[in-house]
Amino acid sequence: MKHQGITDIEKALLNPASVFDTPEDVLHAKGISREQKIEILRRWEYDQRQLQVAEEENMAGSQVNILGQIRKALRQLDAEINSEHSPSTKHGGI
Repeated sequence: MKHQGITDIEKALLNPASVFDTPEDVLHAKGISREQKIEILRRWEYDQRQLQVAEEENMAGSQVNILGQIRKALRQLDAEINSEHSPSTKHGGI
């Protein structure tokens, strides 16, 4: 984890990768509720989907694709993941 104590939840919500090295770090963060962890992971997932779209459009991305790690962390939090009804776009839209 990049920061030992998370005092700036807003920063983590805006850019999870600026606060956490890995999705697993979110799981072990102190002082963050389960709901906040899920929201951080979901925003990180959205960011990763945007990165995939940019890479497909030949725009270089700076982060390694960690979508699988994010989904694993969400499952560990018993967050609802509906794999049967995948979104029709990487952004999650219809």
